[in-house]
Amino acid sequence: MTIRGAEIEYWEYSAAPAAPGARTLLVVHGFRGDHHGLERVVEALPGLRVIMPDLPGFGTSAPLTDAPHDVPSYNRFLADLMAGLQLGPDTVLLGHSFGSIVASHFVAEHPGSVSELILINPIAAPALEGPKGILSKLAESYYLASARLPARAGNALLRSKTIVHLMSITMAKTKDKALLRFIHQQHYSYFSLFADRGMLLESFRASVGGTVRQVASQLTLPVLLIAGAQDEIATLPTQHKLMTLLPDGQLVVIPGVGHLIHYETPVPAAAAITGFLAAHPIAGGTE
Repeated sequence: MTIRGAEIEYWEYSAAPAAPGARTLLVVHGFRGDHHGLERVVEALPGLRVIMPDLPGFGTSAPLTDAPHDVPSYNRFLADLMAGLQLGPDTVLLGHSFGSIVASHFVAEHPGSVSELILINPIAAPALEGPKGILSKLAESYYLASARLPARAGNALLRSKTIVHLMSITMAKTKDKALLRFIHQQHYSYFSLFADRGMLLESFRASVGGTVRQVASQLTLPVLLIAGAQDEIATLPTQHKLMTLLPDGQLVVIPGVGHLIHYETPVPAAAAITGFLAAHPIAGGTE
């Protein structure tokens, strides 16, 4: 699909597209990710129609040509995507990590556009706050330096397999060697699929500058938070605080996992989603 001059790639997954009462789930991936990241969760949701785009500038989608890669621009992108795909207000919106910021701000800006909101590893507090703030500042220096270096050196730094591996190790909590190899391979394969250094820096700044907390009180629809008990990026105390700000929120905490719920515990995450949607059926329809 062409949106605002950019060629956008999206994927549709559906076991039974004509099933009565089937829900449509629109998924927004995280920073430096693409549609591959959430596929393990999708595999455990066979009863849903799932649509997952690569955000502009990530994966195989072209970057935006008329706007910066920030939360407002990604919100406009989502609005255009929903209009182009004729997705109505019974659509369920899901965001992971940075995608949780985009999805929540979209809902706050477009009330009534979706029926439920699901946030996996939601960013509930500013990345520069708290004990991990120093790491976020170091990351910002990394992206800024990469943008300022000569193109060849900057791109080599951003796509360094060693640095990607360190990021992967930092986030993974599993002790399963086969699963750990899979996670590393996913990051090697897809973490460096971005359009250019400029849009990546813009997106990074958006990822550390925004939170779900900023718009929590405006999220009057049912909201499901799926958190990792060992998440060091979106920590559990911030999830509990976020819950107190949501008018209609539910929190599911998955033990033994950090910020990679979509890779390490996709089945429990899918079970939480299925239960949440069963409790909120389409008016006049069936699940």
